[in-house]
Amino acid sequence: MIIDKVIPHHIRVPFDAGPASFARAGKGTTALDMVLVEVVTDTGLTGWGDAFAYACSDAVVAAIKQMIASRVVGLPVPQLDELQGFSDRLQKQLHLFGRYGITMFAISGLDIALWDLAGKIAGKPLSDLIGPRRRAAIPAYASLLSIGEPGAVASESKKAVAKGFRAIKIHETTVEAVAAARAAIGPDVPLMVDMNCPMSAAEAIAFATSCRPYAPLFLEEPVWPPEDYKSQARVQMNGRVAVAAGENACTAWQFNEMISRNAVSFVQPSVTKVGGVTEFGRVAALADRSNVRLMPHSPYFGPGLIATLQMLSLREDASLVEWYFMHRAVCLWGDALALDIDGAIGVPTGPGLGLEPDRDVIERYRVG
Repeated sequence: MIIDKVIPHHIRVPFDAGPASFARAGKGTTALDMVLVEVVTDTGLTGWGDAFAYACSDAVVAAIKQMIASRVVGLPVPQLDELQGFSDRLQKQLHLFGRYGITMFAISGLDIALWDLAGKIAGKPLSDLIGPRRRAAIPAYASLLSIGEPGAVASESKKAVAKGFRAIKIHETTVEAVAAARAAIGPDVPLMVDMNCPMSAAEAIAFATSCRPYAPLFLEEPVWPPEDYKSQARVQMNGRVAVAAGENACTAWQFNEMISRNAVSFVQPSVTKVGGVTEFGRVAALADRSNVRLMPHSPYFGPGLIATLQMLSLREDASLVEWYFMHRAVCLWGDALALDIDGAIGVPTGPGLGLEPDRDVIERYRVG
């Protein structure tokens, strides 16, 4: 079986997040950009991947066309035991352009698609290729977009709990917002605070200290720059609040760096950024060896979300899946993915990722 085509699909799906805002290129937006990666074989069998995009969609599409497709079209589809080596070789071929950022976003999309293909060829879900599956559904936490006003933060947090989410994450950088969220959801619901790299170590330590009465499960990316692991370690030690990070990291090498410096208690690989399923698996194994908890970054709704569910189904721990708290105009998977009465998302059981995206939705929301 030969890789015949690698096709990036840039789509833009409108959403309504109420009082929340989502910054794209410095401006608020009401739509989520996605780049799906379709790998078509000479037999007609297709695999689907997902490359992180958001505000850099055009660059990601260009990277897939110029850096990825040009190197893999015409090659045999890798067998299951060849997938890791295939990814490593591609990383070596493209290292001149950097092993982080857009290069790895593009590689991630391809890798996810190849794992989808491997599952379809074997007639098994992706998780069963690595297996065994230990969870049929993954508990979800509501990831609220940035709001700012404490009253609105409280209101949205309360709505999320009422909808059945087991935990809440707010994207806020004021103690008032953290306090409001905790008051709204009560003492027993886990509360996470995503800060998106805004502070110096000293500022983040002061913030962590002020937040301790509200018992955040962790502070996510409290310092700038995100690769300043020494400062992250200081925040965790001196602020006495757990730190989470990793959505901006690529490859297990970078995760090993942050773990070895005691910079995190939670690692957050993003399957659409880190290098796909292959690198995600390596990061998960590293976390387990290092006694660090896995809490993936997954605020997207394409194949990357399903790949994350598949990988989390292999675990018996308390790892959660991140779910954006918003109303989307449409879903690529119809009604197949939804929060159940226990606040969890069922893991698809079909071959590969387990679901096929709706091509009519792709065409309707295609960009360009």
